[in-house]
Amino acid sequence: MNIDRIKRARGFTLIELLVVLAILAMLAGLVGPRVMKQLSGSKTKTARLQLEDLSAAMDLYRLDVGYYPSTEEGLESLVRKPDDNKKWNGPYLKKTQVPKDPWGYDFQYTYPGEHGDFDLYSLGADNTEGGDGENIDVTSWGQ
Repeated sequence: MNIDRIKRARGFTLIELLVVLAILAMLAGLVGPRVMKQLSGSKTKTARLQLEDLSAAMDLYRLDVGYYPSTEEGLESLVRKPDDNKKWNGPYLKKTQVPKDPWGYDFQYTYPGEHGDFDLYSLGADNTEGGDGENIDVTSWGQ
C-alpha cells in the first residue's frame, strides 16, 4: 500500500494535465483576440501621430520655400534639398530619411490634394485603398 501512495504522489495524472491545458487554451482564446485588437489599434494611432509630424514638417517647408513640395518631389524633399530650390532650409525631419508607416510601407503624398492643401495618408496593413479593421487607411484629413 505505501508503494502505491508513493507512486501517485510523484506526479500529475494525465487527466490533471489535460484539465490544466484545457484551461490555458480557454484563457488564450479569450485574451488573444483582445491583445491583437490592441496591437492593431496602436499601429493606427502611431500612423496618425506620424502623419501629424509629417504635416507639421510640410508646413515648415512651406514657410521657408513658399509652397508645398510637388507630388514628384514627394516627402523626400523634407530630408533632401531639391535641386532647383534655393530657399530650402532643411532638413525638416530629425531623421535622415522619411519614416515608413507602422506596417512598413511608404506614406502616400499628393499635392495639390483633394481634401486639403495636400493629401498625406497610409494605406494601412494591406497597403491597398479602402478597408476596415486592421486594414483601415489613415489619412491627414481625418476619420
